Amino acid sequence: MIEVVPLKYGAIFKQAFGQPETFTQFVNDVLDINIHIDKVHTEYEYPNPVGFVRSKYDLFAEDIEQRIVVEIQHIKEEDFFDRFLYYHLVSLVEQIGSFQEYNFERTVYTIVVLTSVPRDGSVDFSCAVSDMNPTDERGCKLSIYPHRLVFLCPRLVNDKTPPKIKRWLELIEDSLDGKLEENNYSEKMFQAILDIIRKLNIDRDTLAQIKDEAAWEKAKQRFKEEGKQEGDKQARLETARVMLADGMSIETVLKYTGLIITDLSAFSKVK
Repeated sequence: MIEVVPLKYGAIFKQAFGQPETFTQFVNDVLDINIHIDKVHTEYEYPNPVGFVRSKYDLFAEDIEQRIVVEIQHIKEEDFFDRFLYYHLVSLVEQIGSFQEYNFERTVYTIVVLTSVPRDGSVDFSCAVSDMNPTDERGCKLSIYPHRLVFLCPRLVNDKTPPKIKRWLELIEDSLDGKLEENNYSEKMFQAILDIIRKLNIDRDTLAQIKDEAAWEKAKQRFKEEGKQEGDKQARLETARVMLADGMSIETVLKYTGLIITDLSAFSKVK
């Protein structure tokens, strides 16, 4: 048994799954496709803005035919399904660079990993796939659009979970309590992940990011339980106060709450 940093934290998930070899194998097992990449981008944004909402992708990679986005989410927000549909569609629309024709040069695959189980019962699966193919009046699905949006929930693995996907979800779920039996994951691809998430191997900068993530998730959960509405400025100000009291930097508070520096002027810590 070894101590690990849970893969619910974006900072460590991106390090573990952002290695090209690991990313490629994960994509192959989840989507049953082969990709050829040299680099996986983290916190990726398209060079030119698309739509009215800024989109930034946790993990992003593409070859000449395929574009793959992987997102990690711990707490399921109210806009969970809508938000990731938007991300998926933006990755399609971004490819239309000319008014001359509609042409998607790359097939888009978006994989979303949800590491919690929502209390509202809105997620009751370990693996769910959404495609865009129409069904005709005879009930036949027409193979027109290859794009896919995949949702994975490691905590709900069951005997119906596809075997190749199941091994990855078991690894993620096993890490969530901070301890993991390394002998259960002898495969080379998993050993590379274990080397990254071992607590003893985590650098200070990554640990600081993880602490900020943990404090932010805790604050969000607290206000949800108190019935505060997401996006309400008063709730965000209270969240900022708690984050500052926990020792988080002003830059981090502004990043996660969406506030501006003048909003924090009421707090004595802010100068």
